[in-house]
Amino acid sequence: MDKAQLIATLDYVNHSREKRLEMAILVSKNPHLIQPLLEIAFEDTSQISSKACWVLEFTAKENLPYLFPYITFFTNNIGVLTRHSSIRPAAKICEYLIIGYFQKKDSKIIETLQEKHLQMITTACFDWLIGDHKVATQAYSMTCLLLLGRKFNWIHAELQLILEQNYSSGGAAYKARARMTLSKIKA
Repeated sequence: MDKAQLIATLDYVNHSREKRLEMAILVSKNPHLIQPLLEIAFEDTSQISSKACWVLEFTAKENLPYLFPYITFFTNNIGVLTRHSSIRPAAKICEYLIIGYFQKKDSKIIETLQEKHLQMITTACFDWLIGDHKVATQAYSMTCLLLLGRKFNWIHAELQLILEQNYSSGGAAYKARARMTLSKIKA
């Protein structure tokens, strides 16, 4: 399957879990599709780009190592995404990576993620947290930044400041996640 065929196939993917999972299974059986899928995702010009991000998220959930050969491309480009429907799954993939690195201490993830990758994820997460993004993206960003603060000690102070400043204007879900994050920072 070439890139044009992949784009045509992505056109049939919709918001349903079933369609996204079906496509993720296809990609998992054909890992060579990860590179063109990433290219489509980071074109960020149409709904097809967002659909590529959805499929990447579903693929990463079950087969995160498939992304490892492309981790530099992924981290270099997450900050250029502008569509919410692309940013949310990218933030979720970041959360998978960071949880694997810091909580699960997965040796393959630790070997793969270099300091430059962690810095790119940190930058993107701060941008998503302070930008006009939906709460899911902000929640994934809070999780990532909380964990990244174990390696980069300046992060917790910045994260605390941002959460406290934005707390009063946040919705109920934002406030709940912010309270939980702040309590872990202060612990």
